[in-house]
Amino acid sequence: MTNAQRLAPTPQGDHTLVVIPTYNEMETLPRLLDEVWAQLPAAHILIVDDSSPDGTGEWVDERRAREDRLFVLHRPAKSGLATAYVDGMGWAIAHDYPFILQMDADGSHRPIDLPKLLARMGGPDQPDLVIGSRWVAGGRINGGSAKRVALSKAGNYYVHLCLGTPVRDATAGLRVHRSSFLASHGVLERVATTGFGFQVEMTELERSLGAVIAEVPITFDERVAGESKLDSSIFVEELAMVTKGGLSRLAQAARSRFRRG
Repeated sequence: MTNAQRLAPTPQGDHTLVVIPTYNEMETLPRLLDEVWAQLPAAHILIVDDSSPDGTGEWVDERRAREDRLFVLHRPAKSGLATAYVDGMGWAIAHDYPFILQMDADGSHRPIDLPKLLARMGGPDQPDLVIGSRWVAGGRINGGSAKRVALSKAGNYYVHLCLGTPVRDATAGLRVHRSSFLASHGVLERVATTGFGFQVEMTELERSLGAVIAEVPITFDERVAGESKLDSSIFVEELAMVTKGGLSRLAQAARSRFRRG
């Protein structure tokens, strides 16, 4: 690992690529880009657009013509959040960005929190993954229904119970990755999920491969514009993945006890 790869990012976002998947995000994306650059003027942004019918991709092309900090990957069809992030992170690694910041396009992640995540990435323990957490001290959800809050808490508890993941918010979508860790451990090549289970899978993959993981508190705003992409199939996928991982963990523990016995 080179010194450049271990270089701590500044709060202005030097060396950072912000990856934002989009599908019909014209209501929120223009303002979001301006707010991200207000916080991180030096950061570059990559939009991964799945041929949005509302013209999001075409709007990004127009904006990119006058903005050298903006890039876009056009994908031919809606192909899932996980593959969008895998494609975007792969692009970041191929273009030598040491740090990859992932966030949603729907306004739920506050750009004001981004410098805090990057500053933590530059801490003395040199984290490989920094998660913007709703469930550590100081984190919260703004505008969430009691049902959604309870579901998120229960989901994270189930992840911890099944997988033993020592992360309070394994389902969080706002996070920063150290590119050198992803590349050297082939993390992206190991991803199997296609939807929102990606966040849990990445957390567990990076943890199991020895990543240093840190969490910082953020405020998560429930979507106020556009349509939510969460549906029952997403939760079923995540539940199945976590349960399968938990059963595998139990089987490994049983084999270990059998060998010792």
